[in-house]
Amino acid sequence: MYLTKEAKEVLFEKHGKGKNDTGSSEGQIALFTHRISHLTEHLKKNRKDFNTERSLVMMVGKRRSLLDYLKKTEISRYRAIIKDLGIRK
Repeated sequence: MYLTKEAKEVLFEKHGKGKNDTGSSEGQIALFTHRISHLTEHLKKNRKDFNTERSLVMMVGKRRSLLDYLKKTEISRYRAIIKDLGIRK
C-alpha cells in the first residue's frame, strides 16, 4: 500500500499531538490531504477511473467539513493547519 504504518505515524506526529493521536482534527486533515494528493496523481494517469474520482470528491468533502469544524471551534489551529499543508481556503 502507498501509506505504511510508519508513514502514518510520522504524519500524525508532525500534524497531530503525537504519533498515536489519530483522532485529532489536524491529524485527520493531514491524512486526507496526503490521500487526496495521491489520488490526484492517479487520476492524472487514469482519466476514466470514475470510481476513484468519486472517492476523491467524497474525501475532499470530508476534509472540507473537518476544516469548517476547526474554523468554527479554534481559528488559530485552522490557520496553522492551512498554512502547514498549503491548502487553499
